[in-house]
Amino acid sequence: MEIYQYILGGAIAFMLGFVLLLSSRDNKDTRASKGRQTENGLKISQSGKCHSEMAGSTDIIIVGAGVAGSALAYALGKDGRQVHVIERDLTEPDRIVGELLQPGGYLKLVDLGLEDCVNEIDAQKVFGYVLYKDGKNSHLPYPLEKFHSDVAGRSFHHGRFIQRLREKAASLPNVRLEQGTVSSLIEEKGTVKGVQYKSITGQELTANAPLTIVCDGCYSNLRRSLCNPKVDIPSCFVGLVLENCKLPFTNHGHVVLADPSPILFYPISSTEIRCLVDVPGQKVPSISNGEMAQYLKTKVAPQVPPELYTAFIASIEKGNIKSMPNRSMPASPHPTAGAVLLGDAFNMRHPLTGGGMTVALSDVVVIRNLLRPLHNLNDASSMCKYLESFHTLRKPVASTINTLAGALYKVFCASPDPARKEMRKACFDYLSLGGIFSSGPISILSGLNPRPLSLVLHFFAVAIYGVTSLLLPFPSPKRMWIGARLILGASGIIFPIIKAEGVRQMFFPVTVPAYHRSPPIN
Repeated sequence: MEIYQYILGGAIAFMLGFVLLLSSRDNKDTRASKGRQTENGLKISQSGKCHSEMAGSTDIIIVGAGVAGSALAYALGKDGRQVHVIERDLTEPDRIVGELLQPGGYLKLVDLGLEDCVNEIDAQKVFGYVLYKDGKNSHLPYPLEKFHSDVAGRSFHHGRFIQRLREKAASLPNVRLEQGTVSSLIEEKGTVKGVQYKSITGQELTANAPLTIVCDGCYSNLRRSLCNPKVDIPSCFVGLVLENCKLPFTNHGHVVLADPSPILFYPISSTEIRCLVDVPGQKVPSISNGEMAQYLKTKVAPQVPPELYTAFIASIEKGNIKSMPNRSMPASPHPTAGAVLLGDAFNMRHPLTGGGMTVALSDVVVIRNLLRPLHNLNDASSMCKYLESFHTLRKPVASTINTLAGALYKVFCASPDPARKEMRKACFDYLSLGGIFSSGPISILSGLNPRPLSLVLHFFAVAIYGVTSLLLPFPSPKRMWIGARLILGASGIIFPIIKAEGVRQMFFPVTVPAYHRSPPIN
């Protein structure tokens, strides 16, 4: 076994070194709300401002009050900062993603003091996954033995969770939550001084602060001045809500390796199950003219687990079908004095693994810890140089989850290519082995083991397992050829993702100068 580990480790080190060389070479070259109260008690006045007004000047402006923005506002408010949050729509959002928080993300909630935000919204504990392929299933529990009994995944209605986060942030007297649409950043000599925005009454206003943190989501209109956005849309999710049925494995996510791509099921309340059907490409059958319903009935329904089939058909007949594109965007920031980018505005990955909120909350913890020792935020250039460390310190969690999401999606999609078919089969069989072969990858997926090297080792262990299965008991030229293509295909899947994440920051962060930045003296 030790010889196997040495050989595998040597092969991975060689490949990573090769990618590092390539990477270093490449681096050269409103809806208005009038005096209403939301479902969860977040009170908004006629002006769109939270009733808890803040006195004095603003330390930090936060654009966006989603998961990242609301959590950050609470964290910074608790640290005594005067925070002004501007959100374009403070009504409860209705989305079909952002409904599953991995255990690693829940631990970040605990760190931030926000764990009670999953209470009183009928959130369901999630203890792992069940993987389906060709009529077989494999149970993949989270490795939670070393944690407190409350530590698990959580699934819920996205909007209810967001409103709880906003309510928590607004409960602090030094956090001001305002509804308004930010149109642009205010810049002077390359330094961001604040934002220009329109209030819900249509009034053009400006807000100034030493630091502006932009986390206005996947549709961000401010990110272009703060990063180099390369948004990819590999597929779309089609969402349904199943009622009056139970999952085959209670309190588990269910992933069906279907044709052409995965189908997901997980609970979002005590009576509802979310179904997400992945449709490759940027276009989906039309919902309005019935094409989508026909596609779901004829193509997808036969691949659904029998226990969920009736509820699946009933949900289609009910007609409440939604869709949204799945976006992927590596973090590629332009360090800008006076501003920081966060959340989906900064970095996105395929939502197959449910890692988005874990990355966002992890980033909030990192930025909170970096800002804590700063008493004076007015030295924009020094602060900008110091905060460059954020982009390296976030990498262990973010790059591991991002890489896994991108790689797993490509492996889980059906393909006519024999090598890709073997890789998909090898992945299912490898995870079905149990023990470290199951707990290792699941600990990475759950955010409990943010180690990029562990991910790469398991990924290529799957590939080697697939090649071994092909060559035993008797190799043939055809099988050897497929095995060689399997290894090449696996490399072609994971190495471009790693390169986009940044090999040096991902695997050798201590070699990045920004990693060692200390707070400016103020």
